Amino acid sequence: MTEIIPGLQGDLPANSKKGVPFVAGKKKVAACAKHYEGDGGTTKGINENNTVTNLNGLLSIHMPAYYNSISKGVATVMVSYSSWNGNKMHANHELVTGFLKNKLKFRGFVISDWEGIDRITSPPHANYSYSVQAGVSAGIDMVMVPNNFKEFIDDLTDQVKKNIIPTSRIDDAVKRILRVKFVMGLFDSPLADTSLVHQLGSQEHRELAREAVRKSLVLLKNGEAADKPLLPLPKKASKILVAGSHADNLGYQCGGWTITWQGLGGNDLTAGTTILHAVNNTVDPTTQVVFNENPDANFVKSNKFSYAIVVVGEHPYAETYGDSLNLTISEPGLSTITNACGAVKCVVVVISGRPIVIQPYLAQIDALVAAWLPGTEGQGVADVLFGDYGFTGKLARTWFKTVDQLPMNVGDPHYDPLFPFGFGLTTKPTKGN
Repeated sequence: MTEIIPGLQGDLPANSKKGVPFVAGKKKVAACAKHYEGDGGTTKGINENNTVTNLNGLLSIHMPAYYNSISKGVATVMVSYSSWNGNKMHANHELVTGFLKNKLKFRGFVISDWEGIDRITSPPHANYSYSVQAGVSAGIDMVMVPNNFKEFIDDLTDQVKKNIIPTSRIDDAVKRILRVKFVMGLFDSPLADTSLVHQLGSQEHRELAREAVRKSLVLLKNGEAADKPLLPLPKKASKILVAGSHADNLGYQCGGWTITWQGLGGNDLTAGTTILHAVNNTVDPTTQVVFNENPDANFVKSNKFSYAIVVVGEHPYAETYGDSLNLTISEPGLSTITNACGAVKCVVVVISGRPIVIQPYLAQIDALVAAWLPGTEGQGVADVLFGDYGFTGKLARTWFKTVDQLPMNVGDPHYDPLFPFGFGLTTKPTKGN
């Protein structure tokens, strides 16, 4: 994942000092490594929760990406809402100043999360003066205060005047922020380069996104036996069914953090291609495509479809709104799978931000594809379903059988997944399909 840093900032010059931020000109942007530290290891995966592990576990499991980020010249690091062994990261001087700044020699600036210092106390903002002191003293250089910034400025100024927070701490923060701004050239060119605006949503970028969709899809099942695969699907068929709540829903394809914080359902959020439209674009002109979001079993049986494409999954979410202890497909997805796959050969395409419960329905599914959140370029899904390109993607995380197994990772004594880490079936492109 840290390879995105030179993509955003530019390639670090060979003679660069470790930890010094780097941004290669006006067409690059400062990257942010987050959320420091242990954000991915919280109890039950709950957002803003507590990561329970010893120092060795923290350094060996959660810290390597930060070593790599700093070696690539990342400009900023954002602190996590979460805690390590009960201690809020936004108030953790040992890890923010002692380890990140002093031991790892990070010379960019450390930024809080949104109202991050407020959440040092429970409930948030219960003792704001203490939160300001604890957060800034921990080593946070830039504090994200979206609303009541005057209160923050007044509290911080008062504490500096009383030497509760030493001037040297302010000097350190100012020096780091200015360093990044100078590296970015903001004092020479303070405004964004609008000459690049025409590239936003350009066809070139959409083609790259479409390629990313093709390569990220993971084929988890393809027929009951290797010699009887369902995929790739024939483009020429008498009549096919496209079903599911996510088949014609660009907002669901994109997920959270798309235009809005939590994302939105429907097709008015942004421009793009839904999977239904992609199917229509791809099949032979003589193939009749019937769309029914949630067909009943009789509808499927009576129409004598050649096959069905069922697209179901999760509704959009971000952060705490995505916390789930059951990780199920959103209704009516399960009934759609049962009704369609119980009557005709079917491929189920799952739109989700993570592995979800699928084992109870696997036997009735002929082919299963993890499409994650393919975003605006649904055509990339059709590219591989119909064999213009082959499936090549592999699981970047273990796919569990039941939520009772979680957390589950490679190397666990009782590692018994539905699909193991790195799994992914492959297909070859079909010429003249």
